[in-house]
Amino acid sequence: MTLDFTPILPFMIVAGAALALLVLDLFWPVRLKWLTPLLAAASLLAALVVELGQANYLRAGLSNMVIIDNFSVFANAIFICSGIAAIALAYDYIQRTGINHGEYYVLMLFSISGMLLMSTAADLIIVFLALELLSVPLYVLTGFARPRLDSEEAALKYFLLGAFSSGVLLYGIALLYGATSYTSLHGILSAVSRGTADMPLVVVGAAFLLVGVAFKGGVVPFHMWAPDVYQGAPTSVTGFMSVGAKAAGFVALLRIFVVAFPPVAVELTSVMNFLASLTMLIGNIAAIGQRNIKRMLAYSGIAQAGYMLMAFVPFGNKAIINDSVASMIFYLAVYAIASFGAWAVVVAVEQAEGRGLDIDDYAGLGRRYPLLGVAMLIFMLSFIGLPPTLGFWGKFYLFRSVIEGNYIVLALVGMLASLISAYYYLRVVVMMFLHDGANITVRRNWLLSGLVGVSALAVLLLGLMPGPLFQMAADALLRL
Repeated sequence: MTLDFTPILPFMIVAGAALALLVLDLFWPVRLKWLTPLLAAASLLAALVVELGQANYLRAGLSNMVIIDNFSVFANAIFICSGIAAIALAYDYIQRTGINHGEYYVLMLFSISGMLLMSTAADLIIVFLALELLSVPLYVLTGFARPRLDSEEAALKYFLLGAFSSGVLLYGIALLYGATSYTSLHGILSAVSRGTADMPLVVVGAAFLLVGVAFKGGVVPFHMWAPDVYQGAPTSVTGFMSVGAKAAGFVALLRIFVVAFPPVAVELTSVMNFLASLTMLIGNIAAIGQRNIKRMLAYSGIAQAGYMLMAFVPFGNKAIINDSVASMIFYLAVYAIASFGAWAVVVAVEQAEGRGLDIDDYAGLGRRYPLLGVAMLIFMLSFIGLPPTLGFWGKFYLFRSVIEGNYIVLALVGMLASLISAYYYLRVVVMMFLHDGANITVRRNWLLSGLVGVSALAVLLLGLMPGPLFQMAADALLRL
């Protein structure tokens, strides 16, 4: 039994910085409030340096309840970079919308610390604690724009449904403990492999876990919170949530099911297949009728969750599981890059009084602001999966893994869903370049411009050279 804290050093840095900033922000005068986001970003950079220094390193800690491996390093790098991008997204936005409070960045750091803990979890108790740590600050951030009624309503919906999903997850953990006498992932696998576990109870417990985690990923039919919450929350929070919460959900799904539940893959594969197909189709079809850009991107995010889940269908097939899971975490990185770029454009176009959120408000944007319009074009093409963007390679690897697993029908459903998505993504492009509209003034600041520019260049350049990023995703499976 060891209490080695090395595996959670990045978590400790971020959580410690959040606690320190919570106190320090109380005493700083107004003219020094800019130090809060600066120090928040600095703490994330410090955590990233420590995280990357732990690459190719295998070590368990806290009595084997947490573990560091290449998978946790890759996932945490996504979480930390998402946090840095979210700070850039929020800095100007919360000032012009009148919600510039230091607690915003503190809550964001707490949520990121939950994500960092999630990826290192080797025990279901840690999974639950991490899920609550990342979720509770998001509930508060969703209602941060009070007294705006839509923000408060979104926070209440998110909290109630989130509490329900947490209860379902906790019930699943209880069932698994009753069936195996373990909460550790390797302990559950060992009990199932030895034949000492109550298998019907194990399958039911795994199903409850799947429901609890699928809520965070926005998987159909556990997705109904997403459109309302995305629309009502401050846009900077929506951008952070669309990447961070979704990535954390799928990281938890990978860690739990690939490590602990390969023996029940036969029982769960058909369920995964059905959920992936349903999520892709419903997400893309529902997005067609949306006139609000935030709701459209919410349904788009639901559809993207379906694509990721598609690669997870053959998780019990040892012959292809490495390629399949590598394609999923590669797609997580692909989605994060394009998503933050798209949300940065949305934040730039949105007006202080709430205008600029209808798709019609993007009419003529590409003519008045060519660089911004071209960047949004790149992000939309990446979401569709068209070359030469990085999104093409993301879907290529996903579909390849599904076809290798002989799930041809699922691959055809994914291709059909991608064709449907082209309609509403390209509608934004047509609106920007082929229509004249209201003369909306775009917010200009170096943080937003830098985020849009870096994201667009990354989508294009990595689209031309996807090999190194995919290799990093593949290497992350060496010790999964």
